[in-house]
Amino acid sequence: MMHEMRLHKEPFEKIKQGTKTIEIRLYDEKRQLVKVGDTIDFISRKTGEILSTQVVALHFFPTFAELYKHFDKISLGYGENETANPNDMAKYYSQEDQAKYGVVGIEIKRL
Repeated sequence: MMHEMRLHKEPFEKIKQGTKTIEIRLYDEKRQLVKVGDTIDFISRKTGEILSTQVVALHFFPTFAELYKHFDKISLGYGENETANPNDMAKYYSQEDQAKYGVVGIEIKRL
């Protein structure tokens, strides 16, 4: 199955460079359709450029705080000099939504 997900410029570029290998999302109805082996086309919100990836694994957690404990910051899309903070996801997803759906780390590789 093929999926599309929009990304801001910075995470899009990090996937393109090959450093970001875990896409972090709420495990809502849309993400529950994603399976290992599926293709995800990431679309840059800034340029419209499309980057095709394949799902190699799905990692499920109750919260972003738990997810962040299991991956290094580079694979999550942070820079070497940045602090990985699960509270960064609060601007996208509420605590209530995390409690309702849980979260998923979608492990990807570029095609």
